[in-house]
Amino acid sequence: MEIPSSTALVKVLIIDDDENVRHSIASYLRDSGYQTCEAVDGEEGLAAMAIEKPELVLCDLRMPKLDGINVLKVIADAYSHVPIIVISGAGVMSDVVEALRLGASDYLIKPILDLEVLVHAIERSLERFSLRRENLKYRQQLEQANSELKSNLAVLEQDHQAGLQVQMKMLPVSPMQKSAYIFHHQIVPSVYLSGDFVEYVTVGPDHVVFFMADVSGHGASSAFVTVLMKNLTARMRSDYNRQKDDDILHPAEFLVHANDELLGTGIGKHATIFYAVLDTQNNRLTYSVAGALPVPILIANGEARYLEGQGAPVGLFEETNYQEIVVDLPDKFRIMMFSDGILEVLEQESLAKKEAFLLSEAPKMKADIESVFNGFNVDENKQYPDDIALLIVDKI
Repeated sequence: MEIPSSTALVKVLIIDDDENVRHSIASYLRDSGYQTCEAVDGEEGLAAMAIEKPELVLCDLRMPKLDGINVLKVIADAYSHVPIIVISGAGVMSDVVEALRLGASDYLIKPILDLEVLVHAIERSLERFSLRRENLKYRQQLEQANSELKSNLAVLEQDHQAGLQVQMKMLPVSPMQKSAYIFHHQIVPSVYLSGDFVEYVTVGPDHVVFFMADVSGHGASSAFVTVLMKNLTARMRSDYNRQKDDDILHPAEFLVHANDELLGTGIGKHATIFYAVLDTQNNRLTYSVAGALPVPILIANGEARYLEGQGAPVGLFEETNYQEIVVDLPDKFRIMMFSDGILEVLEQESLAKKEAFLLSEAPKMKADIESVFNGFNVDENKQYPDDIALLIVDKI
């Protein structure tokens, strides 16, 4: 099955026991050009899968009779080619992680105040559909070739890749272009679960918000913090779209919100973040730094410099203040940012020499991810002790 070329051909099955929510979502999706079918509970939803043959499923987690987790298990097994977006109410984030482990392509938090977020999630899931099918086909071929390898892959998925799948599914589509600006990224996962995360989203007609976060430590709890960061961004973007507030366009305010959210989890994690707002109308960058190392490199006219700024990581102190820095950008430029995993790959003996090497070599690199990684001897097929994230912003 191929992804339909038009949303008018895409049928979405909505499984939710709340009639008002279900009808509201169905009406909005029909107005957006989708076909819809509905089910009031999990049992009816599974019956509809065979009859309606939807291209995508939107499923609530909390339902009577058969809940969303069990519905997801059946669909993931019998209809693995169909992307599933799960819905979770506040306070059940553990169910969200479990759903993502089972193969859900995305998640949304109830109540869905801005249904534009829903359409964006559907579009992103469908974009990844072909690649997901190819990955599934390749995995099935490996399993058929070697039963022992099949068993090892299953254990690996449960123990190590579950957290990585949570992280990778939350990442934006790369590349993304906004007028003359191009955003692209790559994360080389480590052998351990980690928390490197990048995001870039358009906000209104003239702004793009982008950031890189690196969560302390390893393990599922670190990967889970990236879910919180994505959720925070989506909520603040929704607030902006509903003209509630514009905090998402103020880096210092975003970092304060992120600090409060992370402290509120009580899991003892902190994160370094570089958060920036690109004003595409005025070619201006506003950013704040929360412990990010190395800080991003600005390249223009064959020269490179580190962006200035400092501040405490989020999740460490209850009272925090962050500095906002405004930079008028050159007509053509490139911003290149790395997580600190790159520092472990470089051979120089001191941090100062590693940073100097990054700065000297960055202007020589081409714009594509592969060229940059090759230039710094990063093998994308190798697993390193720490994740290595790269985010590039180009104005062409």
